[in-house]
Amino acid sequence: MTERLTFNTPGRSNAAPAAPSVMATPDDPIEVVAAERPERRDWAFTFLLAFTALVFLRPQDSFPPLQYLHLAELCAIAALGALIGGRLGRNLPVTRMTPELMGVIALGGVILITAPFSIWFGGAVGTFKEIYSKIILIYLLMVNVLTTPRRIERINWLLVLASGYLAFRAVFDYVRGVHLVENERVQGAVGGIFKNPNDLALNMVAMLPLAIFIALRPGPLPRRAIAAWCALMMLGSIVASHSRAGTLGLVTMLGVLAILLIKRHPGLVLGGVIVAALAAPMLPSSYWNRIASITDSSLDETGSREARRQLFHESLQAFVENPITGVGAGEFKNWNPDGRQQPWRESHDVLLQVAAELGVLGLALFLYLIARGALCVRESRRLLRLAVPNSRRARSDPSGRAARTPEIRLAPGEYEFLDAHTAAMAAALAGWFVCALFASVAYNWTFYYLLALAAAPRDLLLARRDVARSASRARRAAATSRLEVARA
Repeated sequence: MTERLTFNTPGRSNAAPAAPSVMATPDDPIEVVAAERPERRDWAFTFLLAFTALVFLRPQDSFPPLQYLHLAELCAIAALGALIGGRLGRNLPVTRMTPELMGVIALGGVILITAPFSIWFGGAVGTFKEIYSKIILIYLLMVNVLTTPRRIERINWLLVLASGYLAFRAVFDYVRGVHLVENERVQGAVGGIFKNPNDLALNMVAMLPLAIFIALRPGPLPRRAIAAWCALMMLGSIVASHSRAGTLGLVTMLGVLAILLIKRHPGLVLGGVIVAALAAPMLPSSYWNRIASITDSSLDETGSREARRQLFHESLQAFVENPITGVGAGEFKNWNPDGRQQPWRESHDVLLQVAAELGVLGLALFLYLIARGALCVRESRRLLRLAVPNSRRARSDPSGRAARTPEIRLAPGEYEFLDAHTAAMAAALAGWFVCALFASVAYNWTFYYLLALAAAPRDLLLARRDVARSASRARRAAATSRLEVARA
């Protein structure tokens, strides 16, 4: 139900000089755009930005007549039309294929294959039709349009600004005492993936690293101040949600950030720890009482801790009884055998949600996608080391192997951005995963946006590595030809 209404309703760079504008591979190109040459307008990317804004901000919730215009759906259709038309016009396949895209499509196939064996065929097919089919199409779109650092940065900014605005709304509502549930817990001011307090906290944990790294990167002061304000609002909204899962995810995410930053900015990490320690006593007592209920069940006034424990066992029972096909996508809440203590409730654990609803194959594919996200970040950071000038790589590699490796060329500022972005994605994926262990979010947009943003730098760097290798081979061939001519 969370998604069902979405459619209806200046420092010196250590990077190498810019590469000329070339095509990465002859059959399926990713453009390498020179820094001095502006990008051509890509309507597919423009409509992707519009779609993302509509999914996150959900203006139809504030102005109901907009729901009849189906703005998000129209933007998605326009984006896909522009993408397909542009690629076919260049004699390219409809889409690039990546391991992650194939995994996303395969998971959709499992939803359809298991639907006939579900407890409600129409409901399982409806989950695919109303939610997951759109995830496949938008993920396909992101794979094909997030092809330059500039575009990745633009969508990052959109996600940060949208999340910052919604976080401000949540903090403002909390201060005013409106939109509160379950003993002073704030819920989102809009529906969709931000309505539930736990989902609100999960999304803020996932987007917070992007805001932090924008605020830390050198750049215009107003830009950094806006990012810092968004980050502060996101922190405030997590506290206002009183989400235990959000708090655990926040601690995990900040821990990953600290590990990634400690070598370069030890003072910043230490300062953050001190600020956190000083701010902790000022947080509301209702927040601390709820967090304390993680270990002390007597403090859980709503009984949600015990309910989650029961849902854990019931989800496991559904999986054990239906290990091959599950009970159907989105159908765990409708699975009501005799003796169920928490009927009509979601599983509140993303892994058990997928296992109970899609069986062992669905669980394997979802775990594969989570692992691919982590591997994309790791591979991107490995490739970034090839973008450091060869002299520096040679000093860190006495064997000389690095110096013989063709250098990936990045325009000024691109190395710093991609380095910060991949670090942010490592933290975001870690925070999302911990939060998701306490939420039913397998078919929500957030994970698939993070997966696409984690994979995009890898694809870009691989394309530029191929360009560097081709250029290196061409230079060697030219040198060999000149030598042969000289000998003759």
